[in-house]
Amino acid sequence: MKKTIILLFAFCSVLVVNAQKNKREEGIKLGIKGGLNIANVMGDVEDVAIRTSVNIGLVAEIIVNDKFSLQPELLYSGQGASATFDGGGRYKLDYVLLPVMAKFPIANHLSLEAGPQLGFLVSGKYKDNNSNTTIDDVKTMDFGLGAGLEYELNNGVFFQGRYVLGLTDTGLAGDNNRASNAVIQLSVGIQF
Repeated sequence: MKKTIILLFAFCSVLVVNAQKNKREEGIKLGIKGGLNIANVMGDVEDVAIRTSVNIGLVAEIIVNDKFSLQPELLYSGQGASATFDGGGRYKLDYVLLPVMAKFPIANHLSLEAGPQLGFLVSGKYKDNNSNTTIDDVKTMDFGLGAGLEYELNNGVFFQGRYVLGLTDTGLAGDNNRASNAVIQLSVGIQF
């Protein structure tokens, strides 16, 4: 699975680099980004703590005018939580995410971003020292809202901090309870 994601990412990166000149002239910037996820689940759950993982993917910025742009992304994101009972373990919920952020410049090189995000479950597992089992009751789609800040240097390198709150139930807490994703994403990338 990891090899497939790396190969897909490398292939898409080559396409992004080849398209960079024409798209920038049209008001579209393309790029790549990656970083750290600090994830947990919120709601009717106990004995859970943060799980750290990665986010990596492709970014496009469609510049509408000087005050507004749209930023669709295609990301792989490791989410879930760590269990704190019986020696601990991890609820590993891995998603392919499609966020669409509205981006507003608020100061020189600094922008505010906010928008919806749709997630598709790739893998849902519980892993501890003795087992690595698939979680059967995890929902395959996740919807959330994200907000954050981005700082972009003149050479196209950018730094992002974003909080995403899931609005749908993941299914981790059982039938009559609710547990939704909550993720802090810290990313670095470059736009061409």
